[in-house]
Amino acid sequence: MDTSTLQNSEFRLTFLGATGTVTGSRYLVEAGGKRLLVDCGLFQGYKALRLRNWEEFPVDPSSIDAVLLTHAHLDHSGYLPRLVDEGFKGVIWCTPATRRLCGILLPDSAHLLGEEAEYANRKGSTKHHPARPLYDENSARGALRQMRHWDFDQSFEPVPGVIANFRSQGHILGAAAITLAYHGVSLTFSGDIGRPNDPVMRPPSPPAASDWIVTESTYGDREHSAGGIKQELCAALEPVLRRGGVAIIPAFAVGRAQSLLHVIAQLQLEGALPAAPVYLNSPMATDVTSLYRQYTAQLILDDAALERMHRNTRIVNSAEDSKQLNQRKGPMIIVSASGMVTGGRVLHHLVAFASDPLNAIILCGFQAGGTRGALLAEGARRLRIYGQDVEVKAEVKQLSSASAHADAPEILAWLKSAPNRPRAVFVTHGEPSAADRLRVRIERELGWDAIVPEFGASVDLMSTTAQMVPAKLVVSA
Repeated sequence: MDTSTLQNSEFRLTFLGATGTVTGSRYLVEAGGKRLLVDCGLFQGYKALRLRNWEEFPVDPSSIDAVLLTHAHLDHSGYLPRLVDEGFKGVIWCTPATRRLCGILLPDSAHLLGEEAEYANRKGSTKHHPARPLYDENSARGALRQMRHWDFDQSFEPVPGVIANFRSQGHILGAAAITLAYHGVSLTFSGDIGRPNDPVMRPPSPPAASDWIVTESTYGDREHSAGGIKQELCAALEPVLRRGGVAIIPAFAVGRAQSLLHVIAQLQLEGALPAAPVYLNSPMATDVTSLYRQYTAQLILDDAALERMHRNTRIVNSAEDSKQLNQRKGPMIIVSASGMVTGGRVLHHLVAFASDPLNAIILCGFQAGGTRGALLAEGARRLRIYGQDVEVKAEVKQLSSASAHADAPEILAWLKSAPNRPRAVFVTHGEPSAADRLRVRIERELGWDAIVPEFGASVDLMSTTAQMVPAKLVVSA
């Protein structure tokens, strides 16, 4: 990046990810000669996006003084090991629960990346000889050693002159909005905004008083089902179980899996669903579920609800047990990662059960373009899994109320709860249509200035208006 541009502004924001996509969350903040990176996520979905993970980072990682994480999901944290490998030596700041979750997610991500490289080498399906993973488990452990945690609503100084604060956002354990203040000017990053009526997590906190806000827009162009996850999940599962089928639920291991297990346990207790066995087949989700008892202050669940969820769920531990599950008959429910059907044990279950019309595949969260989950949501009747075409005759349903992300009205309500009108809102972390639709609604319904930034664009935060510097004027050093 052109250092002369940085010297001309004391407080500057540059958008290095989550522009035109819901993945790759990365925001560079310069303040008084120091560099902060807010989020350090992986690009996911389409191949063109995934290839960005292999590109040279837009600024020298060794020039970054600190990283702050909104939460642990890989589209916000998953590039950290690579950043460390490339020279970042500063502190990674996050909440305590985010630190614990990253201790599960980052080594698992490294393991999966290693498996993908090994498979590509074995099948010869790579241009690179040999194919190498983006990072390995040693790199993931190295990133974890640089993490320091800080509690919600407690100010701290990640670099001299900048005051930071985490505010609870619901969404998942540890998820936070981040506010940075420098020389009287404040900037808030929403991170992923949780639901006001989530079945497990407490609602998000209102934004701090801010001159500028960066908001997500994952569901910026739609509303979730009015009936709620309990009603929608019951309607999806009940007919499958009644006809003796197998319900496969691809679920994000952090957050969604736990919410689904809780709601299923409630429905079975109430008699709304048959007492069919419920299997959790995700080692990561199992580890995450065990953390919930340690962070009950962030939950609306009591100890009885957590215990009921535990008793109602059969944990699948070994790979051998996972394979044996494919030999069982319905009715049964299998909750397994990954949520977008990009990898994990759920792929084996789809190979085993997707071709039977008695069964069902129930999608429960956002499906990024280019993933198998997105193909299923679009009506695909064949999926390429492990080098073979798998016919999809099972019923496919996508729940609109199961997401941990706020929908458009909920995002607007969160923004409106801010104690003051910001100078502008930057709309990121959404597909182009979602981001632009939310921009229009912010302008029309709140009367605020709203901008959908381009990749690499930057803005002088000391200015009273958003004077964007186009990406073409920001160059690599």
